[in-house]
Amino acid sequence: MNEIFKIFKIDIAESDKILNSDNEPHHHDFEELIIGMEGQLEHFIDFGSKCIEAPFISYVTKGKIHRVKPLPKDGKCDMWVLRFRSEFVAETVFQLYASFHENANITLARDNFARLSSICMLISDEYRQDAPDLAVIRQLLSTLFTIIESERRKLKLNDEESKKIQGSAFKSFLLLLEEHYKDPKDVNFYADKLFMSSRNLNLICQGILQQSVSEIIETRKLTEAKNLLITTDKNVAEIGYTLGFNEKTYFTHAFKRKAGVTPTEFRDEMQKLIS
Repeated sequence: MNEIFKIFKIDIAESDKILNSDNEPHHHDFEELIIGMEGQLEHFIDFGSKCIEAPFISYVTKGKIHRVKPLPKDGKCDMWVLRFRSEFVAETVFQLYASFHENANITLARDNFARLSSICMLISDEYRQDAPDLAVIRQLLSTLFTIIESERRKLKLNDEESKKIQGSAFKSFLLLLEEHYKDPKDVNFYADKLFMSSRNLNLICQGILQQSVSEIIETRKLTEAKNLLITTDKNVAEIGYTLGFNEKTYFTHAFKRKAGVTPTEFRDEMQKLIS
């Protein structure tokens, strides 16, 4: 996507167009928010497939492998799709990540969707101007996120995690991890970058995700390994080497310990599921 922001609607006609197009699991370099008022969404994400009925909100963070199939229900399909670069509303993006961590889709009460739809209409009206004011769109987008977060909190989904994950130290660690997870960097590297001891960084990570820094690094590497197994033809050894595993055997062992299957078995399972 070349634009910094984009908004459009999915209706019955657009749903048919998507369903009849080549629609393979993919990732993109922008954030995507789908607000469904009518219809249902078949969503392949986090290496599993789910079908959710409107009203729903789905947030797909940059780089995450997914595929959506918007489907009519009772002859209706009405969804807003908002796509934007993470730098457009940088701080809010992290709040979205916190709120939807390992939970890409949530369902809200239908009564609350009138407000969300109204704000989307205002955003769309500004977007379609000859010279749209991005400052106006940014402000409306932030308001939309605030309402979504307010409604999500009422559901008490991962509430404690969401509060903790927004800690500045952990946020900085995640940003560093995205930059360096393919490199052979250990806990000391990240601790030094954050001007703290390895022990303190481990305590923060244990308190938030109940994982050590090393476990989080490994999890990030293996998530990327899953992405590469699905989206590329690279062999297992090549993928392991790309992620800093110098030996195929060690990579296969680490992958199976986390995923329960070998990389080859995982690729075969995903190909069957996707097809």
